[in-house]
Amino acid sequence: MSASDSDTPLVKSKTNGAVSADTIPKSVDQAMDKDAPMSNGQLEPGISIRNGPVEPMDVDAPATNGAMNGKRKSRASVNGTCYKEASGSSDDDDKPLSKRRKTTPLQDASDSENSDVPLARNVGKKPPKVKPEDVGESDSDVPLGRKLANEKKKIENNAEKEAKAIRAQERKTSVSKRKANKVESESDDDVPLAKKKPAKKPAAKPAAKKANGVKKEESDDDVPLSKKAPAAKKGAATKTQAPAKKTAAKGKAAKKEETEQDEEAEAEEEEYRWWDAPNTGDGTNKWTTLEHNGVVFPPEYEPLPSHIKMKYNGVPVSLHKDAEEIATFFGSMLNSTHNVENPTFQKNFFHDFKEVLDETGHGKGPKGEKIKIEKFEKCDFQDIFAYYDAQREAKKALPAAEKKALKAAKDEAEAPYMYCMWDGRKQKVGNFRVEPPGLFRGRGDHPKTGKVKKRVMPEQITINIGKEARVPPPPPGHKWKEVKHDQTGTWLAMWQENINMAYKYVMLAANSDIKGQSDYKKFEKARELKKHIDRIRKDYTRDLKSEVMADRQRATAVYLIDKFALRAGNEKGEDEADTVGCCSLKFENVTLKPPNKVVFDFLGKDSIRFYDEVEVDTQVFKNLKIFKKAPKKDGDEIFDRLTTSGLNKYLSTYMPGLTAKVFRTYNASYTMSTLLKEMKSTGTIAEKVKDYNEANRRVAILCNHKRTVAASHAASIEKMLEKINGLRYQQWRTKQMMIDLDPKIKKKKGAEYFALPEDLTQEWVQSHQNALVEEQKEKIRKKFEKDNEKRIADGEKPMKPKELEERLEVADDLEKKFKKENKTGKVEAEGKGVTVEKLESQVEKLQTRIETMKVQMEDKDNNKEVALGTSKIVSCFLIPR
Repeated sequence: MSASDSDTPLVKSKTNGAVSADTIPKSVDQAMDKDAPMSNGQLEPGISIRNGPVEPMDVDAPATNGAMNGKRKSRASVNGTCYKEASGSSDDDDKPLSKRRKTTPLQDASDSENSDVPLARNVGKKPPKVKPEDVGESDSDVPLGRKLANEKKKIENNAEKEAKAIRAQERKTSVSKRKANKVESESDDDVPLAKKKPAKKPAAKPAAKKANGVKKEESDDDVPLSKKAPAAKKGAATKTQAPAKKTAAKGKAAKKEETEQDEEAEAEEEEYRWWDAPNTGDGTNKWTTLEHNGVVFPPEYEPLPSHIKMKYNGVPVSLHKDAEEIATFFGSMLNSTHNVENPTFQKNFFHDFKEVLDETGHGKGPKGEKIKIEKFEKCDFQDIFAYYDAQREAKKALPAAEKKALKAAKDEAEAPYMYCMWDGRKQKVGNFRVEPPGLFRGRGDHPKTGKVKKRVMPEQITINIGKEARVPPPPPGHKWKEVKHDQTGTWLAMWQENINMAYKYVMLAANSDIKGQSDYKKFEKARELKKHIDRIRKDYTRDLKSEVMADRQRATAVYLIDKFALRAGNEKGEDEADTVGCCSLKFENVTLKPPNKVVFDFLGKDSIRFYDEVEVDTQVFKNLKIFKKAPKKDGDEIFDRLTTSGLNKYLSTYMPGLTAKVFRTYNASYTMSTLLKEMKSTGTIAEKVKDYNEANRRVAILCNHKRTVAASHAASIEKMLEKINGLRYQQWRTKQMMIDLDPKIKKKKGAEYFALPEDLTQEWVQSHQNALVEEQKEKIRKKFEKDNEKRIADGEKPMKPKELEERLEVADDLEKKFKKENKTGKVEAEGKGVTVEKLESQVEKLQTRIETMKVQMEDKDNNKEVALGTSKIVSCFLIPR
């Protein structure tokens, strides 16, 4: 049946393009099974090839959806095998042989399952799968993509077993409680009413500390008056109980106990357990009292000096203050070639720049003549860049004391805004600074990059504060847009920005109680999912073959979200970036490569390109082929019978609040917790940190946590390489000193050991030596300035410039030494009591530093497109409990 066979879609189409049919008859699946080429068991689902396209010969070796044991076959989904059966478990395993079914449906299974099947019935079976050890494949030969997929599948299987165990334990506990209650009820019913003993009250427990620093008081209203204990302080005897002769000793004890109580109360106040606080769900009041001081505005624009101007067609142009400010936005960032050379960035900037020029009358030439600015190519911002670059360098060159003073002044001015009082508790505020105007950069290939972010005025800002609190005053001559007392919101201030018309909120900091509660609830939801994950996977595996198109699309989407960590995606407006997720994938975003490879290529969150080539279950591949069937074309939705809200509504039937987003949190958390449990670090702290970072990176890769490459990445790598080369040069000099002490050692160790590395040319050596001399001089100058600052602070006279000149002689001596070494080709041994053994030890230490820096550089380069922040937060809220 083609898509045109049905005119009545099950759900309303999200596009005006072609719509899939209501149902999928079995004949379609059967026909596709016949047309599909045999994979011979070599291509199985679950392998992800990331970071761009690859050549055919570079494709990762096959694996079974990441499974290491190879029990799950890609054909399992074709024959309707459930997830439990596919993972290698069976309900018949626990039955006696005599009670097992004597007939077995013809299906693909492992060799152990087929061993008892007659040969006549075993025709067409695949040969036994060859294991890596059978052909001599070592772990180092397995590609990273396959290793990660194998780990992911292994973790998934463990998660399913754990889910079954948890539900079984909960059922067992529930049954035990019901039986206990029933027995107690029945035994009580047989006793005559007159002989029944009154129910014993539970023994009074000591007053326990309440989670949030408040002591819980036990009521004694039901206790007979004769049995009530006299009131007493915690841990102290009352006057009536204490013997008279011990009055003095008691006074000392009471004083000591009061001090301990005070310290304990302070500790309770500081140790606020926000995770145990009452759960404030949506629509409920989040606070009772709220006080804060508003927001910090960026400084006003300071016009350029009269001699600094933008040039148009080679002529200096005077601009209106508003237009000049926008020109400085572009001119000050000419060093960011990643942005300013981007055609989209240039186009959007000049469009907004020209709008302001039209409003302010464009510019004036040196003689006052009007100059109309029409073309971006004729604009020259070099003078503006040189001015701001000089300012940046001057700021860097400030003495340390002056930098410290400037920072202290800034911190003092911002101190009132850094904290708020939330229900009487001091909480840190996150982003209390209003973002300054500038050019929007965005992330990835954002279509609005380069547009002008306008200055936010107080008249645009809404303040949220308690009714009884003092409203923070706006800047002189201005007023707030509105003052609210929204107790259901956790924001302190908000405004609407002009780029994407999104609302910006001032919230509490990430380490505050309220933000912690939000994250805690998020990860608690993921913990709940671990009890149901096996049922969800079993159900969507079954629905992959559903005859109802909507059900099959939904099952396929959940499969992709679960296996490959795709975001669900939402529908976008015309003025929003054209980003997509799983539910909003379009025809052109998915390319199918028989027999079971799928290439995803689209703009994901923050307009970052998502490119991934994966191997999927054979049934999933068939489904995607059906969803892309003609007359669908570019621009049409693949999942046209599915919406994100519909998918989330379906998922909520398994557990309240379950959405597609929780799958990413769950998979990241469970994977991270498993990797950390398997981590066997026994070395130094640095080695343990390295292992943790490696686990963190694996989680980020498996969950597709990507980012754009930083504009400074190349320069950063080059700087690290320069440091490594500097250590290699230092190592070479140390070896030459060994020859100076013992000329015969060159023959013993060989000339190659003492040779200068080939890539360190004489030109590089000369340049590096000059840099070392300048570095030495800079250190001496900074030390001289610091010593003078200290002397002045202590009331002493500062040192004279002659002292600095004398100190700089050390750098001059180093320069002379380098010149002599270059001329003679010999390096004299340095230091007191230097020996060949000590120099050899230095060479080894330098080699260790070189290797460490190489690993760091490689790690930095590997992580250039991997965002590690999210998975680090994940490690704070791991799934197991």
